[in-house]
Amino acid sequence: MEGRKKSRRYIDYPRLGRKGVRRWLPSWRLWSGTCTFVLACLGGLFAFVYAKIDVPNENALAGREGTVYYWADGSQMVTVGTVNRQNVTLDKVPKHVQNAVIAAENATFYEDHGVSLTGIARAVVNMVSGGDTQGGSTITQQYVKNTYLSPDQTATRKVKEFIIALKVNNQKSKSDILRGYLNTSWFGRGSNGIQAAAHAYYGIDAKDLDPSQGALLAAVLKGSEQYDPGLSKANHARAVDRWKWILDRLVDTGAMSKEERAHYRTFPEPRPVTKPTSQAGQVGYLVDVANKFVKSTTGLTDKDLARGGYRVHTTFEKQRTRRLEKAVNDVRTKSLDAKKRAADSYVEFGAASVRPDDGAIVALYGGADATRHFSNNADTTAVPAGSAFKPIVLATALQQEAERYGDQPRPADGSSRSDALLGALMQGSNVPFVQGGKQLGLEQIRDLALSLGLRKESLAQLEQTFPLGTSAPSAVRLASAYSTFANAGRHAEPYAVSTMTYQGKAVAGFERPEPQQAVTPEVAQTMTNMLAGLGWRTLPSGLKAGEEPPAVAATEPGDRMKSAWFVATPPPAGASWAKGVRPAPVAGAGVRADPTSGAGKGAEPTTAITLFRNKPGAPQLLPLNGVGGPDTGLGTSLPPRVWTAYQGAA
Repeated sequence: MEGRKKSRRYIDYPRLGRKGVRRWLPSWRLWSGTCTFVLACLGGLFAFVYAKIDVPNENALAGREGTVYYWADGSQMVTVGTVNRQNVTLDKVPKHVQNAVIAAENATFYEDHGVSLTGIARAVVNMVSGGDTQGGSTITQQYVKNTYLSPDQTATRKVKEFIIALKVNNQKSKSDILRGYLNTSWFGRGSNGIQAAAHAYYGIDAKDLDPSQGALLAAVLKGSEQYDPGLSKANHARAVDRWKWILDRLVDTGAMSKEERAHYRTFPEPRPVTKPTSQAGQVGYLVDVANKFVKSTTGLTDKDLARGGYRVHTTFEKQRTRRLEKAVNDVRTKSLDAKKRAADSYVEFGAASVRPDDGAIVALYGGADATRHFSNNADTTAVPAGSAFKPIVLATALQQEAERYGDQPRPADGSSRSDALLGALMQGSNVPFVQGGKQLGLEQIRDLALSLGLRKESLAQLEQTFPLGTSAPSAVRLASAYSTFANAGRHAEPYAVSTMTYQGKAVAGFERPEPQQAVTPEVAQTMTNMLAGLGWRTLPSGLKAGEEPPAVAATEPGDRMKSAWFVATPPPAGASWAKGVRPAPVAGAGVRADPTSGAGKGAEPTTAITLFRNKPGAPQLLPLNGVGGPDTGLGTSLPPRVWTAYQGAA
C-alpha cells in the first residue's frame, strides 16, 4: 500500500507542497483554466441569446397607439402622440443632412459593427448607479431602439438592443439602417422622422433642407426638450452651441470644407412652436404639467412619451378646470378692455388649485389657449409673489415662538414678533417685515418656505428685501405651500398623475410619499385664523351674509410690483368661529372653534391666482399701473374677483 501513488486532484487548491500565502494563491494553470471556462460559458450564453432573440417586424411602428390622458373621474381628456411619421427614401434626404446626423451622433457609422461596447458598458454602469441612462449608442442601436424595442431603461432592454443591433448590422446595408434611423428618430414637436421634422421646424420637405438647417435638426436629436430653440432661451443658447459644433465637426470629419462652413454663420431660426388643435384651451397646459410630473417621477423623456402606448390618469377635475377658465374669462371680459386702455394689453392670468390632504392638482389655468400662448402661466417662475409671500415670514415667527415657549403661553403684552408681523400684514406695511427678516434670520425664512413646498430655484437671493416677496414661485407651488396650513401643518408634495400604464402594464414610480410636518398643528391653525382675518378684509363685498371668509394671502397696491396675487383656502364645511366672533384685522381676534377643522380628507383645495403683463419677447414684466382702470389697485383686486367667480360657480 505504501508504494501506491496518491490519486491526483483535478484542482490543486489549496496548493499542495506550498506554505504560507503561496498555498492560497492560485497557480497560473488554475487562473488560465478558470478564465477559459468563464469565457467559454459567456460565449455559449451569448450564442444562445443571439439565437433566441429575433429581429422584430419593423412595421410595428406604424401600429403604435397614441398616449391617452384621462381626467380624474376616468373620462378621456385627449389622445396625444399618435405617430406623426412620413417615410422617405434616402435619396430624398440631402447628403449634407445625412452627414450632419452622422457627425453629430456616430462619426464611425460606416466603419463600426453597429454596436459600441464602451457605450453599452457606460449605459449599464449609469443605470446601476442611478445616473443618466441616455447616450452611448451607435446610430444602429438607436435605430433598433426606435423601431423594435420599448423605452424601458433596463439592463435587459440594453442586452436586446445590443444583440438585435448586431443582427441588423449583418442583415441590412448601412444605407438601409441610416434610412430607417432618419425615418424613426424623434425630433420633437410631435415629429417622428426627418420629413415630419423638416415640416415642423421649417415648413419644407426634407429634400429642401440646406446644410445649416440640417445641422439644427441633427442638434435636436440629442434631446428636443433641451435643444429645441423655440422652447426657451436656455434651449436656444444650447441649440446654437450644438449647431456650431456640428458644422465644425463636419469640417473635422472632411464632410464639409472650411470655405463652405464660412457661409453658415447665421443661426437658422425655426418656425415658432405650435401645438395640435386637440390641445387647444387648457388641455395643452394640463398635458404639459402632467408630462413634467411623469418625467420627474419616472425618468421618461418627451421622446419616450411620443412613442405612444401610455395611459396617463391625471388628478385634474374636469368641472373645476372649466369653472376656473370661465371665471378668468368672465373677469377679463368685464374688467379689461385693451381698446380703451393701453394698460390692459398683454395682461396674463395664471391659476392652480391644489388639494391640501394629498397635494393633488385639481385645476389649472395656464393661459388663453395652449395652441396660441405656449408658456404655462400656472407653472411659470418669473412672477414675484410680493405680499403673498409675507405670511410665510409670519409662520416662521410663529414656529420659532412655538419652539421657544413649547406648551407655555406666549407673552400677552403684544410684544412678540408674530404680533408685530400680523399687524404689519393687515396694514400692508413693509418695514416690519424687513426688520423681522433680520431678527428671524433670512435662512430660517427660506428653510420654512422650502418645507412648505416652494422650489429653491424660484427663491430670490437672501437680501433684506427677501421677506417682501421678491421670490417668484409658480401658482402650483404657492397654492401647495398655503394648503399646508389647511392640512394641520403637514405638507403634501403636489402631483398631477395618479397612475400610469404602458401597453397595459403599470409604470412604477407613482407611490405617494407621506406628507411631512412643516409647522406644528397649532401654528397651522393660528395661521389659518390670521389669514382668515386677511380674507375678511380682502373680500368684504365678495362674502354672502353669514359666510365665513377664506384664509387668504395677497399682494397689496403698496407693493408697487409688476404682479398681483391672491391665494385662498375656503373654510371647511361647517366651520364656525368661537362665540360668533369673526376674524378681525388685529392680532388675537377670532379663534376657530375646532382647531383641526379642514385637516384631512375632503378639505377644499387651495387656489393661487396671479395676474401680470408680459409682452411676447420682452425680457421683463410690464408695470401694472392703470390695469383695469383707476379703481383696481394696480390690478390687485382682479385676482380676488376671479376667485369669487370660481367659488361662486361651484
